[in-house]
Amino acid sequence: MHNVRKVTEDLYWIGTNDRDTSLFENIHPIPEGVSYNSYLLLDEKTVLMDTVDSSVCSNFIENVKHVLEDKSLDYLVIHHMEPDHAGCLGKIMYHYPDVKIIGNKKTFDFMKNFGFEVNENAIEVKEGDTISFGKHEFVFTMAPMVHWPETMVTFDTTNGVLFSGDAFGTFGTLDGRLFNDEVDFEREFLEPARRYYTNIVGKFGMPVQTLLKKASDLDIKYICPLHGPIWRSDLDYIIDKYDKWSSYEPEEKGVLIVFGSMYGNTESAAEDLAIRLAEKGMTNIKMYDASKTDTSYMISDAFRLSHIVLASPTYDLKVYPPVRNFILDMEAINLQNRTIGVIYNGSWMPKAGDLMHELLGEMRNTNVLEEDVLITSSMKEEDVDKMETLANSIIESME
Repeated sequence: MHNVRKVTEDLYWIGTNDRDTSLFENIHPIPEGVSYNSYLLLDEKTVLMDTVDSSVCSNFIENVKHVLEDKSLDYLVIHHMEPDHAGCLGKIMYHYPDVKIIGNKKTFDFMKNFGFEVNENAIEVKEGDTISFGKHEFVFTMAPMVHWPETMVTFDTTNGVLFSGDAFGTFGTLDGRLFNDEVDFEREFLEPARRYYTNIVGKFGMPVQTLLKKASDLDIKYICPLHGPIWRSDLDYIIDKYDKWSSYEPEEKGVLIVFGSMYGNTESAAEDLAIRLAEKGMTNIKMYDASKTDTSYMISDAFRLSHIVLASPTYDLKVYPPVRNFILDMEAINLQNRTIGVIYNGSWMPKAGDLMHELLGEMRNTNVLEEDVLITSSMKEEDVDKMETLANSIIESME
């Protein structure tokens, strides 16, 4: 049975929702599921924008056939060759062997890498090229490293639709609702959207900034991403979020506390700091046990909040592995412009503090507070002044 929705007069959403996959890219938990968006334009020529993941290909092909009815498929635009969007390319070529494939040079290089040869059916486009399909004219814009080298976006100058690739996407199934004004985005999708961006695209802030600059010159009426709701109102809201995230500017003043704790003593010290911060009026606090929390959630809040506190015991003369992994992920994802405090513990050779400073030294534009707190096995009365000093330093650095 087909599942489709009309976007504009002659543009249809023919995507699918995936509620079965537990790990996106086999690494990031998606308990909220994910949508794979594809769009089909019925003009003098018919144009398909991307496909979907191979796991949901059967429903997708039903959707394509339902919208086309007895028409042929003339063109397929590939904005991004990642398999969750190009996974049904072979099925489309099987059902519509005469379809012309539109992409840039790197698109076709990647197709060959995935085993597809389109030969004379390939139409290569570059920055600023246009193609008319009847009353609709598309302009093609390259968006390399948002978040693969071949990524591009397409703007329909006729109705103001921007097909944005992975940009402006989010985790979460659509559940019958297609547009941003049909959902409570802040309640249902903001956290998944942030987690999607920060973990999937977050490393590539400068390319995203370049794309935002290009998009600012367009009269955009709709943003049609490859995941999540279509934006047809309040476009400045999501554009502003992308501007902040891609410039590594915190959304909010607040404190993320990430701790590792073998026997609860380091956790207790982190809790003590949280209480002190709250008593001083800073109640925007989020705490995570790094041993129990997937890194993607901690990375998301690291982008959201202005301050981070890392609390780690010394483990085999190293930083406790879950905390160390989080620091390495922050560096790998290019997080910057944050203020970071350090709490560390050790019973006989407390090395974690110095080692965390070494790791944090690899992060760009990061202010590491000097007021480390050393706990020897468990927090005691003599540690109170040090914790109070750290709490005051965090509050003062927010002013």
